[in-house]
Amino acid sequence: MASSEESGPVESTGSLAARPLLEFHQVSKTFKDGTAAVGDVTMSVSAGEVVSIVGPSGCGKSTLLRCAAGLETPTTGAVEADRANLGYVFQDPTLLPWRTVEGNVELLAELDGVPKAERSRLVDDALTLVGLSEARRQLPRQLSGGMRMRASLARTLVLDPAVVLFDEPFGSLDEITRERLNDEVQTVLRARRAAALFVTHSISEAVFLSHRVLVMSRAPGRIVEEVEIPFPFPRPHELRYEPEFARISGRISQALREGSR
Repeated sequence: MASSEESGPVESTGSLAARPLLEFHQVSKTFKDGTAAVGDVTMSVSAGEVVSIVGPSGCGKSTLLRCAAGLETPTTGAVEADRANLGYVFQDPTLLPWRTVEGNVELLAELDGVPKAERSRLVDDALTLVGLSEARRQLPRQLSGGMRMRASLARTLVLDPAVVLFDEPFGSLDEITRERLNDEVQTVLRARRAAALFVTHSISEAVFLSHRVLVMSRAPGRIVEEVEIPFPFPRPHELRYEPEFARISGRISQALREGSR
């Protein structure tokens, strides 16, 4: 059995690390055209905790991430987050085609004014963490889809954000590559002790990566079920084939079907 430090978020002890790093308070979002995307969402994510959101298409999952990042403003309610210390991994790697892997990973630190010597150290650490050190001189067109997503993740991690938002980053990848990246993301997040909010359409991915899975209804999206995931970290690849994993996945699938009606 893993220790509490490994298997879950920091318990409430009054330290700064124990408090939620991302909080939604009765957040709703209705766009100017009248589309009601999100309805009355309250939730939080603490340091070292991974929370995944699953829900039907159009239920407002990505809208919640955009509200967290300050790219959208809630119609009602509030989001509490340190946006200067927040990273965002998008669905597409969005790498600059004329920059090498190293140059892309360096970009955010460069824009933040980090001195060159310090940038080099941060890039080295991030590339090592995602297993891309040997590909640092390659251009994005020379990389596989999985390697491009690793580069995108390294670029997000280079400034060591306290909160990382994932907007279904592996949805376009084949199943084997996706599972491999799930294994690696688990390792990366545990190494950094970041709070992570992970949007996905894959129930298996959500269960494997998360401490909690939130199920959203159809739009306007509301949280209709919260499922605690009991497996300790680190989670082996083979966990996906265990009966308890299948049982929890089935429970989430049933909640998703009911919430989609």
